[in-house]
Amino acid sequence: MADLHIHREHELGMAQARLLAKEWARTAESKLEMSCDYREGKATDVVVFKRSGVTGELAVTANAFELKARLGLLLGAFKGRIEQEITKNLDELLSRKEPLQAFKQGVADFEAKGKGKKA
Repeated sequence: MADLHIHREHELGMAQARLLAKEWARTAESKLEMSCDYREGKATDVVVFKRSGVTGELAVTANAFELKARLGLLLGAFKGRIEQEITKNLDELLSRKEPLQAFKQGVADFEAKGKGKKA
């Protein structure tokens, strides 16, 4: 087993961070076959996610995202690559003026290349 821990601060505010996290959860369910449970809180929302080979949670606050995940044996072998891709993608999104739109466009571009699972 391997653990991932990624923390990124942002300036989105809670409303925009929440929208982005909810869109990520919807996409993870439809494209990655994950089970996601979105729990809205007063100061922190939490997305609990799982699928074969991975369990974890994404904490969402007005100024940060914090992802903690446990990878199973097979995915654990790719921990470095997985962590690198998540970090790269999150940093790219957070650098955009409209991260939610950038996320949706990224998913659409990925699917147009034939790499995404069809819903």
